[in-house]
Amino acid sequence: MRTFIKPLAAVSGGLVVAASLTACGGSSAASDAKTVTVYSADGLKGENGDGWYDQLFKDFEKKTGIKVKYVEGGSGEVVQRAVREKTNTQADVLVTLPPFIQQADSKGLLQSYEPAGVDKVGAGDKSADGRWTSVVNNYFGFVLNKKELTTPPTTWEELLDAKYKNKLQYSTPGVAGDGTAVVIQTMHDFGGKAPAMDYLKKLQANNVGPSSSTSKLAPKVDKGEILVANGDVQMNFAQATSMPNLAIWFPKKQGAARPSTFALPYAAGLVSKAPHTANGKKLLDFMLSEQEQRQVTSIGGGFPARSDIRPTDANATALGKLLDGVDVFQPDWTDIDKNLDSYIDAWKSATGS
Repeated sequence: MRTFIKPLAAVSGGLVVAASLTACGGSSAASDAKTVTVYSADGLKGENGDGWYDQLFKDFEKKTGIKVKYVEGGSGEVVQRAVREKTNTQADVLVTLPPFIQQADSKGLLQSYEPAGVDKVGAGDKSADGRWTSVVNNYFGFVLNKKELTTPPTTWEELLDAKYKNKLQYSTPGVAGDGTAVVIQTMHDFGGKAPAMDYLKKLQANNVGPSSSTSKLAPKVDKGEILVANGDVQMNFAQATSMPNLAIWFPKKQGAARPSTFALPYAAGLVSKAPHTANGKKLLDFMLSEQEQRQVTSIGGGFPARSDIRPTDANATALGKLLDGVDVFQPDWTDIDKNLDSYIDAWKSATGS
């Protein structure tokens, strides 16, 4: 178990500055009533300032005068930072992927608040007690370099081939949400923890090594440094606009009729004892507003969390086609939250990580 994590990136006003994860003293943010601090998993902020967050934060500041201070990291990283800061809370809004949003809730990091528009979010995409709600829907997936792989793989077993040695990488389970999703997906496809770990043990011979951030893998795939990596549909679809060699795909177990995936939404909650609770509520309301939900697809490359928003733009059509022929299953998030540590320990044991 690592005792420290690399610093996250803090973004304010478009500038990237260092953000120490060990610092827990007071900050000017705590006394500035016109700010709101967001801790978020990566994927919604554009590589070139053109992502859903980029537009949303601009729109929010223009409407309210409240400036967003943004801190980004892996899904598990942002939760761990919030845990360390429980005695001196810095974040107002936490956005992360399952099962880390459930983990944040179980650790007492979130307070109950039901944003305007949450009644349009499906029951399975929000907590019953109002402590979190999906704001952008998304799905687990993989990417490959379509220029180098003229005959692309379709199965998990093909990834064991020697041609993928040091040409394959997936983000670290337990740290990155998409990395944790690799464990969940293989457990589903291979029929349980033991056969999934047997497979991941074999796959380790080709794996480049750990990565705390999934978003850093797609550029490596596009450049041909590696050929295959894990990811998610929203993030990779947005990245593909500037990465011409990137293709999204869904592996299946050999012999299976169709590949499968599962929903991996970005879920947001109001942080307990947030220094700017009122501003955090306003931002959550804004995230679920009709205008911003429509931009989830056209700008962010994702799927709206609100069921009443049905985009018809070109991105919506392309995203729908990506999921044609792919089965979507529902993980048991209660079980995963309860047993996550044992699943991650099993992965570490199997892979020697």
